[in-house]
Amino acid sequence: MGAEGPRASPEDPQFRTDSEREVWNRLRRQAHEDWILLANVRLTDEKKDHELDLVVLMPDVGIVVVEVKGGVVSYEDGTWLTGAGGRRRAIHPVDQARDGKYALRAYIERDPRWKNSCRSRVRFGHAVALPYTEVAEDFATPDCPRWMVHGRSDQKDLAVRLYDIAALQESGHRVPSEDDCDLIVEILRGRSLPQRNLLAEADERESRADRLTVEQASILAVTRLLKRVEVRGGAGSGKTVLAMTQARQLTRGMHGLKSQRVALVCYSIGLAQWFSRSLATVPRRERPAFVGTFEELAGYLGVSEFGGRDDVRFWEERLPAHMAELAKGLPPEKRFDALVIDEAQDFADDWWTPMVRCLRDEEQGGLFAYSDENQRVFARFGRPPFPLVPLVLDHNLRNTRQIAEVFVPLAPMRMYARGGDGPEVTFVTCEVGEAIDTADDRIDPLLDEGWRPEDIMLLTTGARHPEQVALQETLGQDGYWATFWDKDLVFYGHVLGCKGLERRVVVLCVNDSAVRERSRERLYVGLSRATDRLVVVGPPDLVREMGGPEVAARLGL
Repeated sequence: MGAEGPRASPEDPQFRTDSEREVWNRLRRQAHEDWILLANVRLTDEKKDHELDLVVLMPDVGIVVVEVKGGVVSYEDGTWLTGAGGRRRAIHPVDQARDGKYALRAYIERDPRWKNSCRSRVRFGHAVALPYTEVAEDFATPDCPRWMVHGRSDQKDLAVRLYDIAALQESGHRVPSEDDCDLIVEILRGRSLPQRNLLAEADERESRADRLTVEQASILAVTRLLKRVEVRGGAGSGKTVLAMTQARQLTRGMHGLKSQRVALVCYSIGLAQWFSRSLATVPRRERPAFVGTFEELAGYLGVSEFGGRDDVRFWEERLPAHMAELAKGLPPEKRFDALVIDEAQDFADDWWTPMVRCLRDEEQGGLFAYSDENQRVFARFGRPPFPLVPLVLDHNLRNTRQIAEVFVPLAPMRMYARGGDGPEVTFVTCEVGEAIDTADDRIDPLLDEGWRPEDIMLLTTGARHPEQVALQETLGQDGYWATFWDKDLVFYGHVLGCKGLERRVVVLCVNDSAVRERSRERLYVGLSRATDRLVVVGPPDLVREMGGPEVAARLGL
C-alpha cells in the first residue's frame, strides 16, 4: 500500500464510537494512496434514513460500504446480537451494509451529473467490520459469507480484504475510474447548494443599514419644534437619507405639525437625480414642492442664462445676487415654508440669501442644513445668516467596518462603525501616469468575484476618466448622470461630483499629479463612496501625503 496514504473526507471526522474511529485510522494507514475514504455518509430516500459508517472508493477496483460494529457481537438463531448478559440487543449489520450500498448506488445514479455523463453502473460491494469480535474461519450465513465479515484477527489485513471484496466479485458491472470516484465525492457534497454569495451579503448589510437609518430618523421627532437646525455627520452617517426623510415628513405634516411646502436643495446633479428618483416612488403627499440643485432653484426663480462652469464670480456673486432680486417678487404660492439643504458645506456665503428669500416667512421659516465639513472639496464654506441648532451624527451606518476604518481618521469627528463586516480593502500600487489604466484593469476581476456592473463605480481624484469625458460630451450633464442608474454599466465619475452618492464597489483611482488644496477632503470622499468593497489604486507616497500616516497604515502602506 502507498506511503502517502489515501484521500479522506472529511479529513478529521467525528465518530460516535471508538470502534468506528479505530477502523477509520487503520484504513488510513493501510489503504492505497489513490483510494478515497468517506466517513459518516448520511442518505435519505423514500423508505428510510441511512447512515454509512465508511465508504471506500477504489479506482479501477470497486466501491465498498463498510458497517462497523464494536463491542462483543454474536450470531444466534439467525440474529446478530451485541452486548453481554441480560443487556444484549439485536442488531442488523448485514442489512445496514447492504441497504446502505443500494441507497448509495441509487443516489449516485439519480444525480444529473452522473446521468448526463452517460456513465454505466459501477461495481459496488458491502462488508461488516467487527474489530473487537473474533470470527471463526469457517463462519458463514446465507447473506454473509466469511469473506464479507472482518473480525478482530482480520483487522491487520483489512484494506486487502476490502480490495478482494470489490475485485473478486463478478457482478457484471464495470470498475470505477478515478474520474468516477472523484465525481462520487462531488455528488455526495450535494448539488445546487446555497453558496456564500457576496451580493446576498451586501443585500443583508444594506438592509441592516436601512434599518439603522430608519431608527436614526427618530431624532426628527425630537427636533420637531426647532425651526433652524444643522445636522453634522461624517460620511456614511445617513445624512442624505435623513435629509430626504425630513423633507417628506415636513411635506406630509407629521409629528403633530401641519403640512408644509418644502424645497429640498443640494449641490450636485447626481445627488439631485437620486433624490428625484427616490421620491418618485413615495406617496404624492410626501413629495416636496421643489427638488433639485442650487442651479435648478435659480431656474425655478426665472434665471435662464448661466455663466461657464469656471466662472467663479458668476456662480458665487452675480448669480446669487440676481436670484435674491428675483426672489423678492416670488408670489406667495411659489414660496416655501421650509428649506432642507443637503451638502450644505458646498454652498457659498451669498447662496443663502436667495434661498432664505424664497421662504414665506424669512424670520420663522424652517431651515435644515445637513453638512460634513470634511467633504468641503471647494474653496468655500458659506454659513446661513442666522444661527442654527447643531445636531451630531457620529455613527457610520452605510460602510462596512473594513472601509470605515480606513477613512475615519479623515472624518470631522470620532465615528463608530456599525455597518457590519465585509471584504478587506485592497490597495494596488502604481505610478500616477499608470493609475487610470491600472484602475481599469481591476474591473474585470471584480466582475469575476460576482459583482454586477451596476454595483461598481470607478472614481478619480485628479483628471477625469476618458469614459466620463466622452459621456459628458456626448450626453450632456443630465444624460451623463442618468447612466449612474444604468444596470448594465460600470459608472465612471469624479469624487467632486459624487458626494452623497454610493455604490457597493468603488475603484478609487488616486491620479492627482501632486497634492493640492483640499486633496485630503477629496481622498476622504473617494474612500467613503463604497459601501461593501473598496479598491484603491495609486502611488503609495502620494496617498500617504494626501491622507496622512494613519490612513496609509490602514491601507497597509
